[in-house]
Amino acid sequence: MTPEEFKKWGYRYVDWIADYLSHPERHAVLSRVKPGDIRKQLSQAPPEAPESFDSILQDLDRIIVPGLTHWNHPSFLAYFPTTGSEPGILGEMVTAALNVNAMLWRTAPAATELEEHVLNWLRQMIGLSDSFNGMICDTASMSTFHALAAARESVAGISGHSVRDDGICGPGSPVLRIYASEQAHSSVEKSAMALGIGRRGLAKIGTDSEFRMDVDALESAIAADLLKGVRPFAVVATVGTTSTTSIDPVARIAEVCEKYQLWLHVDAAYAGAAAILPEQRHILEGCDRADSFVVNPHKWLLTPMDLSAFYCRRPEMLRRAFSLTPEYLKTAEGDSVNNGMDYTLQLGRRFRALKFWMIVRHYGVEGLRAIIREHIRLARMFVSLVEKDSRFEVVAPSPFSTVCFRLKAGDAENQAMIDRVNATGKTFISHTNLNGKLTARLAIGNSRTSEEHVRAAWTVIAG
Repeated sequence: MTPEEFKKWGYRYVDWIADYLSHPERHAVLSRVKPGDIRKQLSQAPPEAPESFDSILQDLDRIIVPGLTHWNHPSFLAYFPTTGSEPGILGEMVTAALNVNAMLWRTAPAATELEEHVLNWLRQMIGLSDSFNGMICDTASMSTFHALAAARESVAGISGHSVRDDGICGPGSPVLRIYASEQAHSSVEKSAMALGIGRRGLAKIGTDSEFRMDVDALESAIAADLLKGVRPFAVVATVGTTSTTSIDPVARIAEVCEKYQLWLHVDAAYAGAAAILPEQRHILEGCDRADSFVVNPHKWLLTPMDLSAFYCRRPEMLRRAFSLTPEYLKTAEGDSVNNGMDYTLQLGRRFRALKFWMIVRHYGVEGLRAIIREHIRLARMFVSLVEKDSRFEVVAPSPFSTVCFRLKAGDAENQAMIDRVNATGKTFISHTNLNGKLTARLAIGNSRTSEEHVRAAWTVIAG
């Protein structure tokens, strides 16, 4: 492709993106295709001859877009919504054009240092102490994996056993245990599987009436394991649980971790962004006592997928867990610089910091605060709509922008309601299970979602 052709098609595709973002409601928010429909429309063999970008654009409109669930749609109110903002999209374009690999400082000095810098910005924005060092992962699942790998390395050192050298089943290796609330994200359990701890190595702690970890039950579980000769080594607390956005009592959990010398990881992937609001700063009480912490700008800070900000107060444990430098990757800078590959499982690292840098500069912190404040206001408005309808009930606190609600009826009726709403294509909500009952979730998090969209969603829900 010549520079002239690239400019021509670049303009066409930017126009296409701008048009898509300006009129997302023309599409059903939840795709209506059936399994296999997309592949039936695609060529069975790769093209032998070049095809025009015009035909590719036509197929994008004809095949791909109708086969998507549109996360950038303002009526996408399921899971935890995300925003692919315009400055973030432009950042992704430049990242692709530069095509750097930030595995070493030498291979991408600006990428390495900008990552350190924007993570310091974000740390300041949410009020986290400067005792934390940050790195960017793709998602919170990988951030949690790295946190627990570092925790495993720290306990191995205490016991005189090297997981790094001997593996999880090496001589003298203890039976290890992780603790998390029964409301914790599934990535904690997956990390236990991947790290050789196993699913049985994760103790799921009960919660109180507001779905927060029961700290007394946590300490009892730790004490019982110690009596059995099991080695507790890590606790995962959550600020903004996936089902209900509940906030675990991190300060009290930190006391237990300090008492038993356990690694404390805080998963604030969704709700941590709310701490940029001064009036919400309290949600991170106790987090400065954690060993590691994660928040995802790709959830509530307008960043296109994917970017997870992972902070650690003991980066030397990450380095012990992951650093391995073959001869061909040794550089003259040595320890005078940070090489991203030394702190993570992966070698290749995308220049993810660029898009977040552009987003923060475009909106400013106050602009980001205004969007999050509005989302919280809209959630409270939705709660009031639910509470005014005697057929429905709110079944969990709504401290942020997610509301858990249900019909005062059985699971079958609630499932039918959710299916009916999503079948319209006008809005998309998700579900969870709370206290053994099917529960609907409405989550607000896209910058394009307005009061009009939330009221329209309620009209569909209320039938």
